[in-house]
Amino acid sequence: MNHEFTIFYTDDDQDDIEFFREIINSFGSGYSLVTQNNGDQLLRALNNPPPNPHLLFLDINMPGLNGLEVLKKIRESRNSENLPIVMFSTSGDVNTINKSRELGANYYVQKSNVFDQLKRSIEHTLAINWGSFVPTENNFIYNH
Repeated sequence: MNHEFTIFYTDDDQDDIEFFREIINSFGSGYSLVTQNNGDQLLRALNNPPPNPHLLFLDINMPGLNGLEVLKKIRESRNSENLPIVMFSTSGDVNTINKSRELGANYYVQKSNVFDQLKRSIEHTLAINWGSFVPTENNFIYNH
């Protein structure tokens, strides 16, 4: 029986992936991280389990399919409609944030370039009870 919490993280920036991996590893065992470098890779992974993610962190600014386009495709797919999706982006643009929520994202975290703040935001996001969390205008954005 696998009791690991599987996290998918899709980002075209290899440095961001390495920082994310370092942070997840610092939390100790219990987490399994699977990364993808673009939206097509992510969609293939979601359509061909295992593994099945418990939570998805999705970058927005990627070549090819951007994060919002990928989000829309995931939400149109029956097998991933309940997957908690966290938009994980350097953008604090209010239109991008609102669009993320409209398209069905569960949460929005603005990436910090300060490692400790980045770690805190990921830690906070992992602590959310996704089974009962309902995104609203007031709780959709991570506030550091």
